Amino acid sequence: MTALHDLPAHELLAAYRQRTLSPVEVTQAVLAHIERWEPHIKATYLLRPDAALEQARASEARWLRGEPKGPLDGVPSTIKENISTEGDPTPLGTAAVELVPAAADAPPAARMREAGAVIVAKTTMPDYGMLSSGLSTFHPLSRNPWDVSKGPGGSSAGGGAAAAAGYGPLHIGTDIGGSLRLPASWCGIFSLKPSLGRIPIDPAYTGRAAGPMTRTVADAALMMQVLSQPDARDSMSLPAQDIAWSQFNKGAERLRGLRIGLLLDAGCGLSVEPEVKAAVEHAARLMERAGATIVPMAPFMTQAMLDGMDHFWRMRSHIDLQALPAARRDKVLPYIRTWAESAAGMSGTEVFNASHQFHLTRVNTVKACSAFDYVISPVAPNVAFQAELPSPTNDPLRPLEHIGFTVPFNMSEQPAASVNCGYTRAGLPIGLQIAGARFDDLGVLQVAHAFELIREPQRAWPQPPAA
Repeated sequence: MTALHDLPAHELLAAYRQRTLSPVEVTQAVLAHIERWEPHIKATYLLRPDAALEQARASEARWLRGEPKGPLDGVPSTIKENISTEGDPTPLGTAAVELVPAAADAPPAARMREAGAVIVAKTTMPDYGMLSSGLSTFHPLSRNPWDVSKGPGGSSAGGGAAAAAGYGPLHIGTDIGGSLRLPASWCGIFSLKPSLGRIPIDPAYTGRAAGPMTRTVADAALMMQVLSQPDARDSMSLPAQDIAWSQFNKGAERLRGLRIGLLLDAGCGLSVEPEVKAAVEHAARLMERAGATIVPMAPFMTQAMLDGMDHFWRMRSHIDLQALPAARRDKVLPYIRTWAESAAGMSGTEVFNASHQFHLTRVNTVKACSAFDYVISPVAPNVAFQAELPSPTNDPLRPLEHIGFTVPFNMSEQPAASVNCGYTRAGLPIGLQIAGARFDDLGVLQVAHAFELIREPQRAWPQPPAA
């Protein structure tokens, strides 16, 4: 029998409707499971059992009246720390930020509350979200449930760890260069970075998206139904659109006749590890057997593009850090400070040329993908690395060498998902990235679900270490 903390959201909702389960007993089970796991992986921020149970009791009363508040009523959920929640400080993963209570829920948090979700906790992130790890000067070090000596990825570090560990079925993260998909890949879960503006977010920024982190495509589709509702606070949000998110399941037949590009070389950054390449090639063969045409792709990113984005972000962070009082600036993670301060001597011309690489990345990505219905690739060239390291290279002057497959789809505004496609010999998950044309978020979900149906049986989710 499946443990309550492992049940997907759609099964919980059906059980609430039939009164065979209560939001209170489910939330209690999730909280007990978190209590067993949390000393080992440190995935949460503002874990408040009493508040969660209060929400669950209110949900239970609504279900008993036959009046659920919304499509997620009573489902345990978490929200990434940088998505503001009313009355709570938003430290952005760093000890340098002044802790001021947020005036209002940011759009994704507001939509979850309106839908009746039980917000069990917020989840951790590294300093300013600028690392693909769980290393933070504010939060304890977050770890990967599959191997607690490894990190969960980032910057949605706690969200990835929480989903893999079974902290309830629904989690929200954010992504500006891979921060949803990287932890999804390294924690063996599913995540969708939607088209820019599909999920309103505040503050909005070029390439920044919020998205679901779940164990299944079905639960991500359920979240998209809620999160994609309009919110005027996002100046980049897309017009409201009635998308049939419930139509994510078109079966393995959805792959038949598709022309899918296979990208195995990002054109920049780290080389793809052999086990990662083998897993993605195997996924391509499975899709081909299901009726898709797989076409190898040449790389469309360059090291100059990756370096340009890196250098522009260094200058942005340098300016932000210089605006801090010296005492607060000294609290920032040294790795981040070294990275940002390296931009101090950049000329205006150099900053402009760096910023231009965002546009070139966008143009090249859209052009390369236009010949295909979808593009598949590794999410990252590597698998989960040591938890204490800020990045795979551990080099602040080569910090983004692992995002060559993910960042182009932030800049091109295209939807891209991570779905587990295998494991290393050591048992670490490997993610397959599936990218679609701009606005084809539902299509990406459908293709990802089709892959779920044809991949090998998945390994059991990790369990807390024995006490």
